[in-house]
Amino acid sequence: MKEYREHLGMELGMQNEVQTLLEKEKIIETINGLFIGTDQRDWVWVKKCFAPRVHFDMTSLTGGEPAMMTPKEIADIWKKGLKPLKAVHHQSGNFIVRVTDKEATAFCYGIAMHYLPNKTGRNTRTFVGSYDFHLEKGRPLADRPDQV
Repeated sequence: MKEYREHLGMELGMQNEVQTLLEKEKIIETINGLFIGTDQRDWVWVKKCFAPRVHFDMTSLTGGEPAMMTPKEIADIWKKGLKPLKAVHHQSGNFIVRVTDKEATAFCYGIAMHYLPNKTGRNTRTFVGSYDFHLEKGRPLADRPDQV
């Protein structure tokens, strides 16, 4: 009986570890989806990556103060700001994801390249930084709307 309980405990422990790994992968997919959706200017997809209200802080890039915003407000700001550009490309990596019972945090480095041909020949502007995400359990993470 003792051996069975030990075996059962090991199985449950492995199931929890597998579940945590799956949750981490889905979180990374959602973050990457946010960047890819932005690059493709798929604002529907971008909005689906966010909770209904977001503590949004881009002060390291734009100054000002962090604010509570809706996904629509965020997407509208990015849509307007990126509209003149011919291309946008984000890359992210070095993810560190921590998952608890009710929430998760994620950190990653990111690079964004903005391409706009101009007379100076300095057509690409590169931004390098890091991102901190806070995610709450209980709502589905975003899949691309047109994914099957």
